[in-house]
Amino acid sequence: MATTNKTDNFVIVRDPNAAASFFLNALLVLKGREDEYGSTLGLVTSMDLSANSLTGEIPKEIGSLVGLLSLNFSGNLLTGNIPDSIGKMELMESLDLSMNRLNGEIPPSFSNLNFLNHFNVSYNNLTGQIPTNTQLQSFENLSFLGNHLWGPPLTKNCTSKGIPIDVANNGSSREGSKVNWLYVSIILGFVMGFWGVVAPLFFIRSWRHAYYRKLDHVGRKLYVSWATMGM
Repeated sequence: MATTNKTDNFVIVRDPNAAASFFLNALLVLKGREDEYGSTLGLVTSMDLSANSLTGEIPKEIGSLVGLLSLNFSGNLLTGNIPDSIGKMELMESLDLSMNRLNGEIPPSFSNLNFLNHFNVSYNNLTGQIPTNTQLQSFENLSFLGNHLWGPPLTKNCTSKGIPIDVANNGSSREGSKVNWLYVSIILGFVMGFWGVVAPLFFIRSWRHAYYRKLDHVGRKLYVSWATMGM
């Protein structure tokens, strides 16, 4: 896995208890597809550690495996950033880091992975823009779901300040909603106050007369109080 030179096509196992050797076949899942390898098994360099509850960060030394063609760390509990050193694995054809707890951005060094034809980082906590002018733009949205990524191939774009447009729009729409509700509350308060207090005085004569008598009574009391205080 640490060299790009492959010398043997076959994988041979020798039985020490018998004067015989066996050529191995293997059923491998690569690039999201299940295939059986026999005479070319020795040319297959694959690492599949998926669904093993692995924890911690992906070691940056993984980048020294320059002959690795397929790497699958999906379905674990890996954290931290994706190592930038993965960009050195230029022969990589299949990379699956989905369903972990990885964060940070997708390294720009992924632009070196020109042979990548299967890629999946869905359902992590990745953020930022997907590196442009790379193989990554050729993959479907499903490869990036469950993150906070933006830019092609996703339809989500970004403002000049690096804020995803949908987030910015949501923020502005929420502010607009608050202003609109404020106006609605003022209008409702005015209508309720008018129809609850003022309108009955216009339409119910007995209420109107009682109201005016009350005002006249209060006015007379105030006048007497002021006159007494003046004397």
